[in-house]
Amino acid sequence: MAKVRLATVWLSGCSGCHMSFLDQDEKLLELAGKIELVYSPIADIKDFPENVDITLVEGAVGNEEQLELLKKIRKNTKMLIALGDCAVNGNVTALRNSLNNSVEEVLERAYVENATIKQNAPTNVPRLLKRVLALNEVVKVDFYIPGCPPPANLINYVLNELLEGRVPPLEGRFKYG
Repeated sequence: MAKVRLATVWLSGCSGCHMSFLDQDEKLLELAGKIELVYSPIADIKDFPENVDITLVEGAVGNEEQLELLKKIRKNTKMLIALGDCAVNGNVTALRNSLNNSVEEVLERAYVENATIKQNAPTNVPRLLKRVLALNEVVKVDFYIPGCPPPANLINYVLNELLEGRVPPLEGRFKYG
């Protein structure tokens, strides 16, 4: 039987969701027997591949590069999962949206006003979007795994349900912990 092609992606966020993914501990070995990891920040793969079965996306969409990557992911993925609160609703990453400032003002505030050593905004990073977006504001999302970060056992539960061909019930019936 062919293994399920799995990808994980980290957009604008803290990587806590990937840490939770890794916190599955020995269950990762069981998962490894069922999947082929085809793209991830924990693997040295440069380009997002075609024909991905499941992609877990952590983080919100904060810049133009991430916006284009997310569109490519959606085009090449059968099932896209928003992993964690930043992906689900923007969470901490989207706090800058409440400032109602221009991109230039956000960079000025972060890198000049609040800096104590090197006071200049970066020029060699992807252009920020005017506002941070949750994944579903850009593409169709098939499943949402909430949490900041989501617990490892919830990630494992959802993945195993999907790998067994079942739709995981996530309407508050799952017990955390």
